[in-house]
Amino acid sequence: MSVDLFTVDDVMARLQIGRHTVYQLIRSRRLHSVRIGRCRRIPATALATYLDTLSKEADDGR
Repeated sequence: MSVDLFTVDDVMARLQIGRHTVYQLIRSRRLHSVRIGRCRRIPATALATYLDTLSKEADDGR
């Protein structure tokens, strides 16, 4: 079983947001992450779920 994990820098580049914002999303539990040793990783499924949530929120706002 292979799980794709993104670094904070990967997420920053994909979403075009800053490091502080990524960590803020993690702290607020809007973006799930895991710790491996001292490293923070974001599963690809968690990023996809976050993006789906954003899309649904945008649709509800119409």
